[in-house]
Amino acid sequence: MLKGYAGVSLTADANGAPIGAPAKRDEATPVTDVLLSPGQAGAAVLRYTQAGNYTDCNIVPAAGYRIYPPEDTASLFLAQPTQACSNAAVGLLTIGAFQAS
Repeated sequence: MLKGYAGVSLTADANGAPIGAPAKRDEATPVTDVLLSPGQAGAAVLRYTQAGNYTDCNIVPAAGYRIYPPEDTASLFLAQPTQACSNAAVGLLTIGAFQAS
């Protein structure tokens, strides 16, 4: 069973450390218990704001996203080249609660 929010950060490569601020939780969607049977899928809405929108952003390349499923310490890497802010005061990401698809 899954419940809550994934942890998401931009990273420089598949094994790299996080770049900038992690995703902030978007609490607009209520948290629910999600039980998935084999073959079923779940989802959470991830929003990314363009790094170039922030004048105080030191733009650096990111190779993708490091994702921790809700209540888990093992992570996955999703390759998706984009731009990140090395300044952790600038939040580019928001993540919604995990939901059944």
